[in-house]
Amino acid sequence: MEEFITLFQDPVSWAALATLIVMEVVLGIDNLVFVAILTNRLPKRQRPLARRAGIGLALVFRLVLLTMIASIMRLTQPVFEIAGNELSWRDIILISGGLFLVWKATREIHHLVDPNPAPSLYGAVVMGFAAAIVQILALDLVFSIDSIITAVGMTPHIPIMMIAVVVAVGAMLLAADPLSDFVQKNPTVIMLALGFLLLIGTALIADGFGVHIPRGYIYAAMGFSALIELLNMLARRSRRNRARSTLYGEDD
Repeated sequence: MEEFITLFQDPVSWAALATLIVMEVVLGIDNLVFVAILTNRLPKRQRPLARRAGIGLALVFRLVLLTMIASIMRLTQPVFEIAGNELSWRDIILISGGLFLVWKATREIHHLVDPNPAPSLYGAVVMGFAAAIVQILALDLVFSIDSIITAVGMTPHIPIMMIAVVVAVGAMLLAADPLSDFVQKNPTVIMLALGFLLLIGTALIADGFGVHIPRGYIYAAMGFSALIELLNMLARRSRRNRARSTLYGEDD
């Protein structure tokens, strides 16, 4: 306890904590986009539970990974080589997660544009709920390992990492329902979010093969696309209002 108090008497520790919280929250955007797309495919009454269960279990998952920090760091050691690229277990996990995101986004896009979609994407309702939780946790494994390894470069103190994770996941829990509802009420945003998943998946695959794409570029592209979509939404609303005003004016 004394070591904990001494740790947070150091201004450097507070700076590291603030930086880690921001980083975890930003990385959590990827998770939230995936959670929103995935849980919106479930029956409406199951969506809030699926979001909270998936994100809550993800918190437990990340805290457990932090207690295994020494083992996590060993994942960066090369295990074999492909076409001149040395791959570690971390790289394999990132590539696998990226491929899963690309596959998932492609499948969802196909489901949206197919004029005769299958009646159910996941089968029975129970299996759909279970599949949603499993897939949320599977992607969180990818993002968790990546963020933890990044966090180690910022601070060697596990308590700071744990606090940052708890705060960031708490923010995800607060934002999950509003974001999912917004996506559900705006169909065009669904396609945009799926495009984000394709972008993130491609970035993870590239990162796994040693081609690092700065996250700032990715989030800048996502932000610009979201801004354009927001302008489109405002334009559509304006057209509807003008049409309504014209209709009422003619009736008068």
